[in-house]
Amino acid sequence: MKRWNGWGSEETIYPLPESAKDYLKGYIGEGCTAQDATLESMISQVPASRLNKHENVSIDAEERLRHACGQSLPDWISLRSGRIPAFPDGVFYPIQENQIQEIFTIAEDNHFILIPYGGGTSVLRHINPPESSSPVLTIDLSKLEKMLDLDEASLLATFEAGIRGPILESNLNKHGYTLGHFPQSFEYSTLGGWVATRSSGQQSFYYGRIEDLFRGGHLITPTGEISFPPFPASAAGPDLRHLVLGSEGRFGILTRGIVAIKPLPDFEEFYGYIFKEWQGGLTAVRKLISDHVQLSMIRLSDSQETQTTLLLSGQDNLVSWASYGLEKIGYDQKRCLLLVGVTGNRKTAVKAKETATRICRKSGGLSTGKFIGRSWQKSRFLVPYLRNSLCEAGYALDTLETAVPWNKVDQLKNELISAIETASEKLDEKVLVFGHLSHVYATGASIYITFIFRRTQDPDEMLQHWQVMKNAASEVILTWGGTISHQHGVGRDHADFLSREKGDLGVDLLTEIGKSLDPKNLLNPGVLFRGDKLQQLI
Repeated sequence: MKRWNGWGSEETIYPLPESAKDYLKGYIGEGCTAQDATLESMISQVPASRLNKHENVSIDAEERLRHACGQSLPDWISLRSGRIPAFPDGVFYPIQENQIQEIFTIAEDNHFILIPYGGGTSVLRHINPPESSSPVLTIDLSKLEKMLDLDEASLLATFEAGIRGPILESNLNKHGYTLGHFPQSFEYSTLGGWVATRSSGQQSFYYGRIEDLFRGGHLITPTGEISFPPFPASAAGPDLRHLVLGSEGRFGILTRGIVAIKPLPDFEEFYGYIFKEWQGGLTAVRKLISDHVQLSMIRLSDSQETQTTLLLSGQDNLVSWASYGLEKIGYDQKRCLLLVGVTGNRKTAVKAKETATRICRKSGGLSTGKFIGRSWQKSRFLVPYLRNSLCEAGYALDTLETAVPWNKVDQLKNELISAIETASEKLDEKVLVFGHLSHVYATGASIYITFIFRRTQDPDEMLQHWQVMKNAASEVILTWGGTISHQHGVGRDHADFLSREKGDLGVDLLTEIGKSLDPKNLLNPGVLFRGDKLQQLI
């Protein structure tokens, strides 16, 4: 059973080591273990539905509760405190795509608001029903999960958009193929959600981001349907696939996706390198890219993340001995961890690993072999479960990310950490902040920041603390010319910042596309763009 107020399966627990609790207590302070609302108490708060009975629509109170929030920190605060602002009036489960056009007609005739829902993994409040005088219907695509076609000659596969990552990969693996798209939310996120938010998988350096993998599909909008043929290339005007990529459910619902696939690799391994300080690791990363080393992943953690990751691993004795040995040879507390993945043909992969090792050594990198890499690989989709353990220990965790050209990467990462720490100090609180480069490109890199702070007894105070730190970081990102989101999307949390990235004319253009495809503003109002222009449409 999926957790109703946290991440993942109820059966999966990623315990927080006692040593990690002691470290957090010393660094941040004693965690606040406020009493959380129970599932039963929350079900009792769900109001009566404003919908009449309809085929494939559930108005069950628990079902509506489980579709009221995603995985953002404000969502967790709402769920744990028992103060959810709004619930959908029902959850519609289409079992075939023609039912979506039918529900659009019903929604238009009855003034419903529609919320597209994939796996519920949004961390930016994409799927939350707004407080509205109109009934809200969530469209859960989880029953649209079939593989429809496998074109082995073209290396293309067609799936229904509600298919989750593990099911998609299982279908392909049976035939000897992979999509290779592995975001951290892989366990529950869906193909449609990946496309709608321009998702990036952990091995995108080899497989590509979702915009590289999404080759076509089918979009149903309130005004009609659009098919995107999987042309190898086309010069017939702007590429309309980009109406779907990053659209966050505002322009229509993707029902089918055609994706580029690869044969399962002959060889895959992950390796770790320890650098004496951040700059040595950064130099090695830039060299790995400029030399076109055929890696599948390049992930550089700063010293604080390196230390925290080891503390959270629970392997206290091993960490203690490793730290002792590293310090003896000059790798002190400033040390940083670089993880690289090699994937593909065995001969090519082995050569890539040898080249990576040579480049890292020239920048002072110490090879740790396969152990750290295999540990990361084993826990890559378990790490989100630490949010549950941290929350129960009295701590909140959130992340933010951006991307900038290389000439801004180093300073922006430092500025982001400083901005969050300064904002926390003004609240008379301490925060643990760390970061890494998770996706790298020829011209720049993404910066991924994690911050941990204490929960409070008052949920409003906790939300305010989060908002102050989040806003401070967002302002720094925009000041430095970074994107407000590299891989999580816009949702409601970033909507107020979008015009500063896209410009007023850019937001006007998005708004006009929305008016053209969804003139009654049925789909996800408040997501991606909002404000006075949006209010005129409602």
